[in-house]
Amino acid sequence: MDDDGTLVVLRTVSAGTPDAPGRSRAYLGGRSVPQGVLAEIAEELVTVHGQADQVRLRSSARQRAALDAFAGAAHAQTLAAYAEAWSRRVRLRAELDDLVTRAQERAREAELLRLGLVEVERVDPQPGEDVDLAAEAERLGHAEDLRAAAAGAHVALVGDEDVADGGAAATLLVEEARRQLEQVGHHDAALAALAVRAAEAGYLLADVAAELSAYVQDLQADPARLDAVQRRRAELTALTRSYGEDVAAVLAWSQDASRRLLELDGGQERVDELRARCAELDATLQELGATITSTRTEAAARLAAAVTDELAGLAMAGAHLEVVVRPADEPAAHGADHVEMLLVPHQGAPARPLGKGASGGELSRVMLALEVALATAEGSGAATPGTFVFDEVDAGVGGRAATQIGERLAQLARGTQVLVVTHLAQVAAFADRHLVVTKSVADGVDVVTESDVRQVEGEDRVRELARMLSGQDDSEAARAHAAELLAQSVGR
Repeated sequence: MDDDGTLVVLRTVSAGTPDAPGRSRAYLGGRSVPQGVLAEIAEELVTVHGQADQVRLRSSARQRAALDAFAGAAHAQTLAAYAEAWSRRVRLRAELDDLVTRAQERAREAELLRLGLVEVERVDPQPGEDVDLAAEAERLGHAEDLRAAAAGAHVALVGDEDVADGGAAATLLVEEARRQLEQVGHHDAALAALAVRAAEAGYLLADVAAELSAYVQDLQADPARLDAVQRRRAELTALTRSYGEDVAAVLAWSQDASRRLLELDGGQERVDELRARCAELDATLQELGATITSTRTEAAARLAAAVTDELAGLAMAGAHLEVVVRPADEPAAHGADHVEMLLVPHQGAPARPLGKGASGGELSRVMLALEVALATAEGSGAATPGTFVFDEVDAGVGGRAATQIGERLAQLARGTQVLVVTHLAQVAAFADRHLVVTKSVADGVDVVTESDVRQVEGEDRVRELARMLSGQDDSEAARAHAAELLAQSVGR
């Protein structure tokens, strides 16, 4: 759409030859679209009525839509409320059916979750426990090697008590170095600073030696503890094989499973809630549906009378329309009614569905009468298309009936655009603009048929009406009749 709400529709046809016709392209709002899209949009913008195009009138859905439009704005509001309630019920019913259908599947899922949660609760893994146990198992599995290394390092730092002079212990050597530096440090600040650092190194070595001594004393080969650690790790491994790659993942699964189990256990509550809401909507739909049926029935009588009155002036004086509202086989989004329009084409004839008991010309006139009734109904909620096209709507009539058709087409044209293809001067005289379509055939070897359309006004229009009346445009009597017909149509 343009900013002002206008939709520009364009179709181009390339030049071609009889053997190779030119290709056509369709555009909507400046964008190229398939011709099917153009046709779909055009159905909402242009209503075509012709002897071979009565699908709209024959369709039960279209007949119901016409009746609903005639019923008025209040009826349209009730229909909208019904459609909204119907849509909500469809969604809730689909969810309910899914819950009920998947009940066994949900029960199986809940049982598996319960078993898993029971197993996790039994093992009771702690955050980071698998990492700590792995480190402890590694330490207990190599206790003797660790003891020997720690003891050797302790001897290197403080010396061996079994040796008389203690050996070349690192702490003793560092202490000797500190002492040597301190003796001369007062002569040189650099050596004094190094003496301080040597003292710090001595303190650090002493601390390390003390910790090594404690480590050697505490470290004991404990086969029982190692066995307990391995059993615990086996329990955790069984969990991680089923519920996650490590203990952290198992704990996360446990939290998610608990939440999911709450959802599954609450499924029956949701089922009960959905059933209650569906019951409420059923009651609402029943109430709204009864109102819709009542207003449709009342409007059907008015519409039938209005169309029958119009038919009386369209050379169908003995015809009348019946609009029947009866319960549908199944309720739908539009209500619980089936709407059917029946035509009695003449007195004594049975009422038959439109399209089965009437000719194409009669159907066109019924359509015209219906459109006029819809367009002139007070309070009608009808969304009138922007353009009507009537092709041969006056077929098989003449005289006063043709004049009546012209009057009704003009009446319809007061609120919308009406294009009429006609061969009757009585109809053409009512038009605001009169366009004449002609064909001409060029002589020669290559015969080409050309079509032309032009608007006629003033005397040209009088001559054209005279030609339509008598076949001659130079007859004074025909021209006088045409001028009189034109004057009378303008006056009406």
